[in-house]
Amino acid sequence: MPGWESDFNSQSDGGDRFAPITNVSLCSKAMMRAVERPLHLPGFVCFYGPSGWGKTFSATYVQLNQGAYYIHCQESWTRKAVLLAMTKELGLAPKKTNYELIEQICQQLASSKRPLIIDEFDHLVNRGAVEMIRDIYEGSFAAIMLIGEELLPDKLKRWERFHNRVLDWIPAQPADFDDCRSLSNFYCHEVALADDLLRFLLKECKRATRRIVVNIEKARVAALEIGENEMDLALWERLGLVVSTGDAPKRRFIS
Repeated sequence: MPGWESDFNSQSDGGDRFAPITNVSLCSKAMMRAVERPLHLPGFVCFYGPSGWGKTFSATYVQLNQGAYYIHCQESWTRKAVLLAMTKELGLAPKKTNYELIEQICQQLASSKRPLIIDEFDHLVNRGAVEMIRDIYEGSFAAIMLIGEELLPDKLKRWERFHNRVLDWIPAQPADFDDCRSLSNFYCHEVALADDLLRFLLKECKRATRRIVVNIEKARVAALEIGENEMDLALWERLGLVVSTGDAPKRRFIS
């Protein structure tokens, strides 16, 4: 690999900004396999799973630590919008036609040898833009990570020529206790959260990383407000704290 990777890593210092959870490791290793693959092997990897399991968080780590280009697709994007977003991320002055844009993107990916992450890839599937992404891959042979929801692998079966170019399918994992502890240590270092509280949050949040982080913050704020630097399940309950699960609270009538 050229010198950009070591230069990028020395500038980003990304590892200090991310909790070392399971999905960060899975995502990072998958991208590295694609980057380091022999050229006779395909270069797509697909990282998929339910919302809130830390996929985008993990992809951001890979972006910073492996120098990946990154685009986060939106539902409203047309094919042209996708290509314009890519040229912007790649630091290119966009040309006019889709053909010219694809040529630009392919040349930059091939010359830089940097990987590409396409988040919310389901939107491109819904737009029928899958073959356009295959064109970019075929024109650059770049390592490309696709990130999407749980059913993304099944959706891609409609495009056989695309589907059989996926090197690896990586299902995101629900958080476990070690992840919960890592998140607590990272986001709540002022307050020590007891194991019984973390196990309770893990269960109530159905092992969803985003919900766990929300409730760790709730515990941190509540503890600091009363001058505590520790919190266990008993204190959580004594303070009347309620786990944020994403469900709207029931209506309460005030007399």
